Amino acid sequence: MENIDVISPENASGSPSPPPLPSVKSKCKKSTLQKCNSFASKATRDAWDRMFDEAHGADVLIHTDDNGLIYAHSNVIGMASDVIRGMMKQDKRNSPRKSISILGVPHDAVRVFIRFLYSSCYEKQDMEDFAMHLLVLSHVYVVPHLKSVCESQFESTLLNKENVIDVFQLALLCDAPRLGLLCHRMILKSFEEVSTSQGWLAMKQSHPSLHKELLRSVSYELNSLKQRSRKQKEIQTYTQLYDAMEAFVHICRDGCREIGPTKTESHHVSCGFQACDGLEMLLKHLAGCKLRSIPGGCSRCKRMWQLLELHSRICVDSEQCKVPLCSNFKERMKKQSRKDEKRWKLLVKNVLSTKRIGGSPFFLQAIDVTM
Repeated sequence: MENIDVISPENASGSPSPPPLPSVKSKCKKSTLQKCNSFASKATRDAWDRMFDEAHGADVLIHTDDNGLIYAHSNVIGMASDVIRGMMKQDKRNSPRKSISILGVPHDAVRVFIRFLYSSCYEKQDMEDFAMHLLVLSHVYVVPHLKSVCESQFESTLLNKENVIDVFQLALLCDAPRLGLLCHRMILKSFEEVSTSQGWLAMKQSHPSLHKELLRSVSYELNSLKQRSRKQKEIQTYTQLYDAMEAFVHICRDGCREIGPTKTESHHVSCGFQACDGLEMLLKHLAGCKLRSIPGGCSRCKRMWQLLELHSRICVDSEQCKVPLCSNFKERMKKQSRKDEKRWKLLVKNVLSTKRIGGSPFFLQAIDVTM
């Protein structure tokens, strides 16, 4: 048969024992949906399908919607599903053929389901058309192998923004937690598009409690994203301050380009400190700004004063420190209020915890004391 995805009959839960297996393991043809291995030959699989299609010796009538009938063999489908075997036992009529009903799903979906019980095979188009129906049937009639196949197909190709709400509800009803988690992730990721789908509107009417729960989870996810984004920005700020503190020591102790004890001949040579360019500009501005001593007069000077004070709180040896005003700011600390002191200590702790500053002699003791 053409376009058939094959699942090993030996691995299918409760499937009937196939005819004698070939001595050599043969690989099935690569499918567009999945790659699998089967111990049974193609001829063996075709024999099981032919047994179902021709219904030779069938002793079970399966009634479906729209007065449909499917012929099957009681031994085969009874071994594949304990639920179906129990249904056949309940038929007490004295008839050469037992009769059961599988209603609520399309006739063709039931046919694909019964065919899978024979050979563990399905056609690609049938899976695309009836995947949700097959998921329900596999759960109701306890065919775990078919259930895992349906979940795998949804995960790989069949799940989309149009059907994700319907599949999510089925996953909850059919005890498919992994599939439910995948659906929930897609809903959160593409909520704007999913919330305009027909499935969402239908769920809002039929299951208002589930609708509210999803809205609550979407709101929680958005808040979590905002918190993570804010945390990342804080870490980025503390990292930049850390780099600025190292660049301060580098400029004032070693010199860099036009500032410091040792000037570099080439202005284009990189010193390895990313914050040097910005600090050099701030230092030059501070040296020549006429508004620096006026309270609130210059925002750039104010930023420079804050960086100098942060350095002084990290530096542990102001007598040997080459950074300007380091000792002055240490004296100023003694006169600050408890509120300001607490705020500065928290900032120092966050800056030091962003990166380990164990390599610098000025910060080594500060880490031991603060952390």
